[in-house]
Amino acid sequence: QVQLVESGGGLVQAGGSLRLSCAASGSIFKFLTMGWYRQIPGKERELVAAISRGSITNYADSVKGRFTISRDNAKNTIYLQMSSLKPEDTAVYYCNGGRDMTGSRGSYDYWGQGTQVTVSS
Repeated sequence: QVQLVESGGGLVQAGGSLRLSCAASGSIFKFLTMGWYRQIPGKERELVAAISRGSITNYADSVKGRFTISRDNAKNTIYLQMSSLKPEDTAVYYCNGGRDMTGSRGSYDYWGQGTQVTVSS
């Protein structure tokens, strides 16, 4: 079993930056593809960025060049560095462990509780 705890959300002005963190428990963390997803009310949760256990990354087109996902297996933590934030990035951001690089469900499917990111114009 893996527990995921996100932190780092908040309110930021357009053009600003935030860094989200997701701390994981469980020894299988380093074997999992990890990802960041986001959701706004009334819409489906969407993949923002994913990182494989070998640190290969994949990004949604809407965030390419602005967001960077990374992982530190020694700390059982992944990060999402968000820059040049836009009001349309406003959402609840969730950390996931176990889905594949395109967001499809795999053998494992762990979720954090989510953290709110609000970008004001």
